Amino acid sequence: MIPILVLALLGGLVAGSFVSAVAYRLPLGMSIAGPRSQCPACGAPIAAYDNIPVLSWLLLRGRARCCGAPISPRYPLVELALGALYVATVAVYWEEPAEAVIGLVFVTMLAAITLTDLEHRIIPNKILIVGAVLCVAIAAPTDPGGLAERAIAALAAGGVFFLVALAYPRGMGLGDVKLAATMGLFLGRAVAPAILAALLIGSLVGIALIARHGSGARKMAIPFGPFLALGGVIGLLAGDQLVDLYLG
Repeated sequence: MIPILVLALLGGLVAGSFVSAVAYRLPLGMSIAGPRSQCPACGAPIAAYDNIPVLSWLLLRGRARCCGAPISPRYPLVELALGALYVATVAVYWEEPAEAVIGLVFVTMLAAITLTDLEHRIIPNKILIVGAVLCVAIAAPTDPGGLAERAIAALAAGGVFFLVALAYPRGMGLGDVKLAATMGLFLGRAVAPAILAALLIGSLVGIALIARHGSGARKMAIPFGPFLALGGVIGLLAGDQLVDLYLG
């Protein structure tokens, strides 16, 4: 199993590099396919040997080879985080290859959405659509009996968040509604603990901000997508066990 986990780690590092590029280019309307990655400071093309996940950043000591401009540590952190999520997903689902692949697609999607929501306050429809299509394409031939549960979970999660968005439009956007529905498609019944975890973590952060900034915290705009993404990871790795624990 160790070789498989090593491959998962390497795949996650590469996927993390790709996700960073997607999160940077998509909100700006740039093509994901090309051109080659460029230095954000001077615009010079980045050579392939300077684009190796984590390793290149370490060898360059966090600075661009072309102009010496600092490279944000966000890039290796995203790569390491997705590598760790790939390892955890494969470790949990190593006996269910199809579910493992669905899980890898899911955490990749969540990573991209977290970056775009934190930086631009948007959850791109293109990312959600690609994720949903891949989920159904993998689940349909491998677990056709579970499609109904996935569809019901998507409708339920999206419906609850849509009602919240109608009642409190300043606090919940339609992007969060669509993300919740997509999470239901990936997680099935495990979307329930995922959403509860997201609400709990978001509430704790809100309480901490109020304690620190007082009434001024009410004016702070905090994207909810990253909390949903964190809840989605919890639902993926432990959601079914949490549901069984509750039902038992």
